Amino acid sequence: MTELKVYMIANLQIHDPKIYRKYEKGFFQILKKYDGQFITYDDDVFHVEGDERVKGRIILFSFPSKTKAEEWYADPEYQSISEYRRAGATTTLTRVSGLPERE
Repeated sequence: MTELKVYMIANLQIHDPKIYRKYEKGFFQILKKYDGQFITYDDDVFHVEGDERVKGRIILFSFPSKTKAEEWYADPEYQSISEYRRAGATTTLTRVSGLPERE
């Protein structure tokens, strides 16, 4: 059975752009290492309905499988650069499974 694609949704409130930038500089190389795909980001999220709990930047990226996403997150190099993200931003990171392919 093929693993489902997964999507990562990051919500960041950046409070120190200079430190956070150090995270950004290393992020894309490690994302590619695990076949991750950067989809989009938005600094001006528009709430259509409901409670406006989400503040700041939303980032959406994906991996071909849950396994790849877990390997990416556990990667020592990623964990090392993620310290810059933690120091420069308050973050919520959510993993969402994609739907199975239709036959």
